[in-house]
Amino acid sequence: MTDLPFGFNPSPNPDDRGEGSSGGGNTPPGGMPPGGVPFDMGQLGQMLSQLGQMLSQAQSSGGGPVNYELAKQIALQQLAQSGGAAGADQSKAVADAVHLAEMWLDPVTSLPAGTRVSKAWSATDWVNETLSTWQRLFDPVAQRVSGAWVDALPEEAKAAAGPMLAMVGQMGGMAFGSQLGNALAQLAAEVLTSTEVGLPLGPEGTAALLPANIEKFTGGLERPASEVLVFLAAREAAHQRLFAHVPWLRQRLMATVEEFARGIKVDTGALEQLATQVDPSNPASIEEAMKSGLLEPQTTPEQKAALTRLETLLALVEGWVDVVVADAVGERLPGAEALRETLRRRRASGGPAEQTFATLVGLELRPRRLRAAAALWRLVGDQHGIERRDGIWAHPDLVPTAEDLDDPMEFAERLGGGAELGDDPIAELERTEREEKERGEGGSPQES
Repeated sequence: MTDLPFGFNPSPNPDDRGEGSSGGGNTPPGGMPPGGVPFDMGQLGQMLSQLGQMLSQAQSSGGGPVNYELAKQIALQQLAQSGGAAGADQSKAVADAVHLAEMWLDPVTSLPAGTRVSKAWSATDWVNETLSTWQRLFDPVAQRVSGAWVDALPEEAKAAAGPMLAMVGQMGGMAFGSQLGNALAQLAAEVLTSTEVGLPLGPEGTAALLPANIEKFTGGLERPASEVLVFLAAREAAHQRLFAHVPWLRQRLMATVEEFARGIKVDTGALEQLATQVDPSNPASIEEAMKSGLLEPQTTPEQKAALTRLETLLALVEGWVDVVVADAVGERLPGAEALRETLRRRRASGGPAEQTFATLVGLELRPRRLRAAAALWRLVGDQHGIERRDGIWAHPDLVPTAEDLDDPMEFAERLGGGAELGDDPIAELERTEREEKERGEGGSPQES
């Protein structure tokens, strides 16, 4: 029995040499081994160094389902050639665009400015500033898949693997980290603002635009770069107003994505098939298994319900932003309507942001009913004014439902009934809840 390092094979027996081998037994120092290939000590050192880095990265994952340090390292390495931090001129241009957009937005919405600071981000800035949010979104998916992977192993395989299961978990964390890092690098090279995917990925109160990506985006348009920058700044600033002054919105969006991810169910039959193809000592085999397509999640009824709620809420957010930005810049920017339609198509057709999100979370994050939502907000604003329109965001129970998007006229008429919502929607909602509670307790509602 030999006692050799893991991954190495014993030297061939001199008696088993092929016909082309030279005699003489052991390979002399500096000579040729029996296989005829010179042994490179430099390659051995590189292999050992890479192995050490791999094990160090696996340990640094902290035992979680995803190695986020590895994800960040991969993303930043791929973006190394994309340019450094934004220059002073770019930062000033972004700050001026956001400031101008905020002034234009003030008369068209009752929600005050939500931007505390404006930033010109590079692609690497975007990775650094949004990674903590991606961790919250990606963890439930990875936990479900990695847990299902171990559960699908036959009992005898689990017993035989023993301590190797921990290594498989670490390798799985590295595989997920690699997948996330590659996706974030792709997304960071394309995204225009911090809120482009419809979710508040960046720090609260930070309006962030990516000038280098915006420059590439503008190259395919027949509009001045300054006009495109101000238009995108207005959209970013409008999103920040919603996320800053509608306290429940940020949490509701994120929680609904997490709910969808937690509901993922993996085909255990496919996992059992993959388990026979994976070599725990080879991280590449695990990563290939993750990408094989056999791990496609099965959509459950609970997930479909969560997806409907998320798509409706996204459509309401994007529709509101679409309307207020159109009101703010419509008469000031000649190309506003063309830019508006370009961004609508970019979202509806599944641009880079939507495709990457679908890869990471298994969810096509598209506001499919954006036009219907925009029509509803426009109707409500025209009939009841911007104060009443924006007051709908005061409580999640007041916002339109998917059914309301099907019949916006009925919603607008219902909103106009003073007896139903009153001048103070929150007070009216609290009164209704109090009456329902009293009925549930057997009492009779009191007159207010």
